[in-house]
Amino acid sequence: MFKHILVPTDGSELSRSTARRAISFAKEAGAQVTIFYAKPEYPIAYFGEGALIDPTTPEKFAEMADQQAAEYLSEVDAWCQEAGVPCKTTSATSDIPYEAIIAAAESSGCDLIFMASHGRRGISGFLLGSETNKVLTHSKVPVLVYR
Repeated sequence: MFKHILVPTDGSELSRSTARRAISFAKEAGAQVTIFYAKPEYPIAYFGEGALIDPTTPEKFAEMADQQAAEYLSEVDAWCQEAGVPCKTTSATSDIPYEAIIAAAESSGCDLIFMASHGRRGISGFLLGSETNKVLTHSKVPVLVYR
């Protein structure tokens, strides 16, 4: 039924476990996988009394984000290779991960987004809402939520 599955990852244990299950699901379905990572944008520093100055330049921050993305994506790519599941990797810079996930699914031609049931925990998750919930409520691509 599904032929191309987007699997977002953030490198957490929960997303790693979800990626492993998504690969198994893709293998059973005969589908290909696109692994996606949303890189954070450079934090804007506000200067003023009591402000902290971050010595990291935007270029250095982008380089570190690229390295982190490569690490997370290559790990999941290796699992796909081991399972014999066709796989592509992609990333985008965005501080609004749910929008980046939906955009990646649409631009990659995915017919399913396979993601973890939650990311944030506690009060911040309650106040901000989970990225999964935002993907569920905004995506036109079907979403499979793994618990």
